[in-house]
Amino acid sequence: MKSLKLFSFISLTILIVSCSSDSDGNGNNKLANFQSKICNTVTGPTAAYWDYANAMTIPLTQVPILKNTNGQFIHSQLPYLGFPLPQGYNATEITIPQTQTIGVNVIRNDNAVVWRYVPSTTVPANLSVNDIIATEINQMFNFYGFSGNFNVLCTQTKSANQSGGIVTEFTARLIQFGNFTGLVWINATRVQGLATSFVSISVSSGPTNEYNNLVMETFLPLSFQLLVNDRDTLSDRDGDGTPDIYDREPDNPKVQ
Repeated sequence: MKSLKLFSFISLTILIVSCSSDSDGNGNNKLANFQSKICNTVTGPTAAYWDYANAMTIPLTQVPILKNTNGQFIHSQLPYLGFPLPQGYNATEITIPQTQTIGVNVIRNDNAVVWRYVPSTTVPANLSVNDIIATEINQMFNFYGFSGNFNVLCTQTKSANQSGGIVTEFTARLIQFGNFTGLVWINATRVQGLATSFVSISVSSGPTNEYNNLVMETFLPLSFQLLVNDRDTLSDRDGDGTPDIYDREPDNPKVQ
């Protein structure tokens, strides 16, 4: 499989620094006291994940990987959207031909954690990124049955005019609601004269008291699995379809 480019619309810049013996399970001890460059209301891994979503450098000591996997998700219409699943999670494919929508919802078995990624969909060109993100946030609230007050911890919106009548827009919110925290971002590309905009969507939500751990053990590893170059050239000693770096037992074909 060729290099996966699904995340090319956000230029994710990652700083990999040397590991130390007191690092966490993913080897990323540098994030425990991380201070966001653009939001001072959160710290630690949650703040790092916010900066990461905003295409900013974060000091990872090694590439985040899932500690335990169970099965594999591969999108039927876009095989490049494929990755090992975290143990205790299920994936639901998203395919809506009418809006050219392709994506996946990865949900923990207790329905408390969601990682939603839609690399491609279209919306009417007159919808702003703020309209689109409001819809995603409301869907997140509805999933959890939440209807109370919420707190926006971090927010960011920006746009840029490109050549050829192209406008790119990005917006993100980090929200605390009830006992949950969710990070939602939208990336839209508008082309002058077209009736639709091309949009990418990401949602990462879970219990607030788990969120730092979810960032390190689930959200970042899932994202990085889509960034691995030339997955088919990675070593897979036992031939079970899971590269050794993701395989719990790389010499046992019965265990991924």
